[in-house]
Amino acid sequence: MTAAYIIADVTVTNPDQMAKYREWSTKAMQEFGAEVLVRGGAIEVLEGPWQPTRLVVMKFPTMEQAKAMYHSDTYTHARSVREGAGVMRMVVVDGVA
Repeated sequence: MTAAYIIADVTVTNPDQMAKYREWSTKAMQEFGAEVLVRGGAIEVLEGPWQPTRLVVMKFPTMEQAKAMYHSDTYTHARSVREGAGVMRMVVVDGVA
């Protein structure tokens, strides 16, 4: 089995509300063994028209675990808390290691 990664590109429009989301999303990540590789930080676009403002990259032992975190009760609650706090673009991808 290979690792899986959830990659999120986040545009925050309500920082206070997004902070509450981060509390719940952190709980979900911990419950499912996510290794947080990137959570915010400086971004420099090297190529193309992409202009992300905040990136998050999480590593999971398997694709199944990544999807289980996303569909969990804890993360479902986190998503409801996040409603109206920004724009979330998120994908899950198979890794090579």
